Amino acid sequence: MASIAIVVHSGYGHTAAVAESVREGAAAVAGAEVRLIAVAKDGTITDADWAALDAANAIVFGAPTYMGSASGPMKTFMDATSKVWMKQGWKDKFAAGFTNSGSWAGDKQVTLMQFAVFAAQHGMLWIPLGMFPGFNASTGSSEDLNRTGHFLGLGTQSNTDQGADATPPASDHATARAFGRRIAETVVRLAR
Repeated sequence: MASIAIVVHSGYGHTAAVAESVREGAAAVAGAEVRLIAVAKDGTITDADWAALDAANAIVFGAPTYMGSASGPMKTFMDATSKVWMKQGWKDKFAAGFTNSGSWAGDKQVTLMQFAVFAAQHGMLWIPLGMFPGFNASTGSSEDLNRTGHFLGLGTQSNTDQGADATPPASDHATARAFGRRIAETVVRLAR
């Protein structure tokens, strides 16, 4: 089995809902075992979570974009990985990332770049979204996959006046499941 850990911070539940869709997509791939790890408000995870990250073949990082970067608790978690970095404990693992914000752009690209640089510092191998952008032609619609047009990772959008039960929309969840499948297919294929 290829082990995939999704480590996520979610402030209001929207990013957690996206993480669940990524998990669903990855878990649908034969040979993939997927675990969700929630980053607490203080940026911590449990010892068992740390062990799961160390054992994983791939780690997917997810957080909302707040004020132009990953949320504070996610950044606290990232900073806490310095001991892993010193030992190069995640070197050659696969990595990917996703983020959610209230705006269509919302500076999500900055958070995705933050995750990619973080993964590079750990010596990890980055898996991009691998999907054409949607909703970028007169024949497109907001129902298209990758409607926010990201390449580096997954970017989703949630209306700020709606809860996680209503937003992000179905197209973003479908994109998240496709991204999860891509990650798992890559990891399973190359883990052989």
